Amino acid sequence: MNILKPQENLLNNLIKCENLLSEIEKENIIENKIVENFQYENIDFNDIEFENAVLKDIAILNSHLDKNTFKNVKFINCNFSNTSFENCTFIRCEFNNCKLTGGNFIEARFYNVCFENSNLNYINLSNATMEKVLFNDNLLRNSYFQENNIKNIFFEKSDLTQAHIFRTSLKNIDLSDCIIEGIAISLEDIKGAIINQFQATDLLYLLGVKIK
Repeated sequence: MNILKPQENLLNNLIKCENLLSEIEKENIIENKIVENFQYENIDFNDIEFENAVLKDIAILNSHLDKNTFKNVKFINCNFSNTSFENCTFIRCEFNNCKLTGGNFIEARFYNVCFENSNLNYINLSNATMEKVLFNDNLLRNSYFQENNIKNIFFEKSDLTQAHIFRTSLKNIDLSDCIIEGIAISLEDIKGAIINQFQATDLLYLLGVKIK
């Protein structure tokens, strides 16, 4: 799979961020910091760079965090429900046990990123670029993958119930241990994907046939 996770040696001896918004106002970079136990709602900041950082136990809800860059960042137990990360860049990042329900990641860029044990229901990843991205044991119900540029993307034990996939080829992508019930996809986009024999019945509608 060869997905590069955040470099742990760069995440040791981090300095505690006392007030995230105050630090952002001073400068446009949060570097070598641990940001934890903050709760915000309806905030807006962009063009900020997070590098070698850990964001832990924070909640930023109904907010706009567009056009930010995250390099070598771990997100742990975070809640970003209904928050926008449009046009953000994520490089060598990990989301673990996070809630991104209803998150907007339109035109975001992901390089070496892992989503693990997280709730991504209703996430919108339309027009996103994804290279070396792992979705492991996630909820992706009613998620949107539309016109994506993807390379080396992996789904493991994830729930793609009623996911919407449009103009995004899943050729050679293994979905065999995922739930794909009610998935909305074209025959062209699913062509070449790897599925198990039981999942085949979820895709028969593409052939216009019914099981009697």
